[in-house]
Amino acid sequence: MTNARLRDDEWEKIYTFLQQHSRAYAGQEAECRQFVEAVLWILRSGAQWRLLPENQGNWNTVYKRFARWCEHEVWADMHQHFANDPDMEQILLDSTIVRAHPCAAGASKKAVGKKAKRWDAAGAGSAPRSTPV
Repeated sequence: MTNARLRDDEWEKIYTFLQQHSRAYAGQEAECRQFVEAVLWILRSGAQWRLLPENQGNWNTVYKRFARWCEHEVWADMHQHFANDPDMEQILLDSTIVRAHPCAAGASKKAVGKKAKRWDAAGAGSAPRSTPV
């Protein structure tokens, strides 16, 4: 599994940002760090919230705080704040890093798990059947 632990210098920058953010509750530093590292673990692993290891905290508590920070745009503000800092690029998670379920990309829920039709299969380049030949 990918290491989701932050280096101390990275955490110092993040915690300073969170303390100055008007809509982020940083609280106790150790608990806040555990929360941020738990979110990084979830996002890097692509696991469900319920699969969060117990040493990372209660999955439901972590999820609720994550959702609150999403609503208050804390994550977006953090991304903007650190976007030009090359030392922080590994903690900036966006949609290019997080693996989405096929349904999130518009696939039918019924089609998930079924074998996709190949475009190079026989008849793929032929005329549609509804038109006269």
